[in-house]
Amino acid sequence: MGYHQRRRVAFGASIAAPIIGLALVAGCPTVDLGDTPADIGLCNPAKGRDYFDTTLYPMFVKRDGGTTSCVRSGCHDAGGGNALAFIDPPAQDSDKAANYRAAQVYLNCGTPNMSELLTKPLQGIDDPHGGGNIYTSMDDPAVQAFLDWFK
Repeated sequence: MGYHQRRRVAFGASIAAPIIGLALVAGCPTVDLGDTPADIGLCNPAKGRDYFDTTLYPMFVKRDGGTTSCVRSGCHDAGGGNALAFIDPPAQDSDKAANYRAAQVYLNCGTPNMSELLTKPLQGIDDPHGGGNIYTSMDDPAVQAFLDWFK
């Protein structure tokens, strides 16, 4: 085989590989699994959102609605300007879902008692909270409700 014939064979082989590759890819169907879930990688306690909506939000977040409430004006309400903000009152299901999502960012499923949602307002934990200590001990019923959320 002469020089020019070898060049044509080499040239043909260099063009054939990408064409075969494209043919293989085009023949493979793709599966659209939809959008990536927004909560991927976030902690989702065992008792889930329903427990958050019915027990945790009123007992732990809303508290008494007074000075120990996380959602009092200027703190963790939607207009407070903090990274953690709840919609209060949650009028629609989308508000409740947004509140749950906001809480999830501050949870630690591996070690629930080290969740920032708990350690920030809990007295005796070295995790400064601009709103001060809201829960004075682990014996507080709201703290116990928080921990029960993970069981």
